[in-house]
Parts: sequence; C-alpha cells; structure tokens
Amino acid sequence: MAESNRMNTFDFSLADKLACVEREYRLRKEFYPRWVQIHRMTQHKADKELALMASIAEDYRKLAGQDLLL
Repeated sequence: MAESNRMNTFDFSLADKLACVEREYRLRKEFYPRWVQIHRMTQHKADKELALMASIAEDYRKLAGQDLLL
C-alpha cells in the first residue's frame, strides 16, 4: 500500500506519458524478436502488442498537441 501512496505524489504531464510509452515501444521492439525466436511469444502477439503501443503513443501525441495549443 505504501508504494501506491508514493505513486500518487507524482504529477505526470502528457509529454512525460508519451516519452514513457515511446521508450516502452522501443524496448519491446528490441526484445520481442528474441522472444518470438525462443517461443516465449508468437509473432502475431508481438505484432499486436507493438501495434497497440504505437496506437497509444499516437493518442498521446494528439493529446499532447492539443494540450500545447491551450
């Protein structure tokens, strides 16, 4: 429970969230091919997860752009 309380003390901007999502996308793009190779993940699942992360990043790009216009 203490961990949950600590997380609530941070105030993340849309730009912070976007940077995190983009970082996570790059990490997954690096690791997923190996995971597919060792059968830890299917290629279909890897493709789907990367597409989902790219979609989330695009959503945050749009939201951050709107935020900058306000």
